[in-house]
Amino acid sequence: MQEQNWTQTEKKVARQVFDTALQAELSELLLAFKQRAAAAATPDDMWAIAELLLDQRREIERKYDFRYSQLLFVFGRLVREKRVRVEDLQQLSDDKLSVIQRIASL
Repeated sequence: MQEQNWTQTEKKVARQVFDTALQAELSELLLAFKQRAAAAATPDDMWAIAELLLDQRREIERKYDFRYSQLLFVFGRLVREKRVRVEDLQQLSDDKLSVIQRIASL
């Protein structure tokens, strides 16, 4: 894939969509954590929650990579996971949208 240039408008849209998706996923994770923590009854439950959180943190750090060279892949995955809608990215160039949609379809 050739190097993509990002306009100021595209950079703004990308940052907003990225941040919104990340915050939504973190909110879901926090809610799930609170529910599990409230239900924990043993030290084993506590350690299981800690291990799960560590795994989820690693996954989020891998998934949410805000480097312009990676954003099309990130958005493709987020569209596939239904965390982002293609309509949210309409201010990106047609070339970028096409790549995102191809990645989302994999």
